[in-house]
Amino acid sequence: MSDDHASHAISAYGSRINKTPNIDRIAREGVRLENCFCTNSICTPSRAAILTGQYSHKNGVNTLNDQLDPKSRSVAKYLQADGYQTAMIGKWHLVTEPQGFDHWRILPGQGAYYNPEFIEPAGRKKYEGYCTDLITDFSLDWLKNRDTEKPFFMMCHHKAPHRAWDPAPKYKDFLKDVTVPEPSNLYEPARHGEKMRIGEDFSERDLKQKPPVGLTGDALRKWAYQVYIKDYLRCVQSVDDSVGRILDYLDNNNLRENTLVIYSSDQGFFLGDHGLYDKRLMYEESLRMPFLARYPKEIKAGTVNADIVLNIDFAHTFMDYAGLGRDQYMDGESFRTNLQGRTVDNWRKSMYYRYWMHDDPAHHVPGHYGVRTRQHKLICFPGPPVAWELYDLQRDPKEMRNIVAQPENELLVKRLRQELTRLQHKYSDSPAHL
Repeated sequence: MSDDHASHAISAYGSRINKTPNIDRIAREGVRLENCFCTNSICTPSRAAILTGQYSHKNGVNTLNDQLDPKSRSVAKYLQADGYQTAMIGKWHLVTEPQGFDHWRILPGQGAYYNPEFIEPAGRKKYEGYCTDLITDFSLDWLKNRDTEKPFFMMCHHKAPHRAWDPAPKYKDFLKDVTVPEPSNLYEPARHGEKMRIGEDFSERDLKQKPPVGLTGDALRKWAYQVYIKDYLRCVQSVDDSVGRILDYLDNNNLRENTLVIYSSDQGFFLGDHGLYDKRLMYEESLRMPFLARYPKEIKAGTVNADIVLNIDFAHTFMDYAGLGRDQYMDGESFRTNLQGRTVDNWRKSMYYRYWMHDDPAHHVPGHYGVRTRQHKLICFPGPPVAWELYDLQRDPKEMRNIVAQPENELLVKRLRQELTRLQHKYSDSPAHL
């Protein structure tokens, strides 16, 4: 898993701006999920949801400031109890020490790109090198030294391509003489007062330089986009290299057929879309997670599935592959059958999202919640004042036209509000919006 890697920066998902040949191998040799979504688009809550199979308000990790209760049920604990060797290597970001892992070596908080410290059971230790390469090295070392008589569950979690997008030295000049295509809505103004605008809201640390004197407005955004997106893609390039190294190890050590390999990210990310960077908002680029999986025993090469899958489903899916039953305290469902390209009977037709960090000092994104179906998305910004947004994702995939106030959509809005309320009740979350 990577951090903040948007699916539209993966060539298997049709990226216009980069190539990811090793990540694409998983899609080519396995399955690509078209509609995998996070339930709260921010790092710490998404990671907690993946481990616990629960919504944020259930596992207690609503914001970046919350910590995962060490006593929480988790997929790692279940697999460990079932005899799996378990390892957590890389970005953890859940404050408390990892539980349910036989081996762990994690970054403190977000961690550093260059010569990072890692926390281990014996304490902290600094390592020389580039973080993505080190996490890969540590993961391969653990694989090579594991007990080959027992099954294993390893979480290799990169900090890249998280802000402030520091590339490996070998990629510092990658894309130097290339003009990366701009998104069509790069020059859109902020909709909700969010401080995540390309150019205007970047720090000198983000850009690694001061903007040219006198550059403002659209000209500043145009210049800053190229600086930002190139560093972002340079970081992605190292992650892709990492994926290739791990796939090669599995393929060369008779582990290809019997190992489920998954590539994902903790959420999506704005790559200049709507004029933004970062995530948090329920718009598609932030909501959608990449999810690619390879398991030759069961998944046919080149499979694609468009069902709505959520990060709260990951835990049950892993447990399903391990032959374990369902935990009644988890909100998610196993999508093992969906990974084979088939839709499970009575599979969800909609999903519920909630972002809790209302107007945080750094990003100023309002708290909000909403429902997404295959065609429509309804978002409530409870304010005050209360504001609603409705998008037709088939006719308006970039979500540029809020059609909530159009009279012909009155019945549609009513149905979607009813569905939103149903999902809130189903998951025991009841924000007041009516």
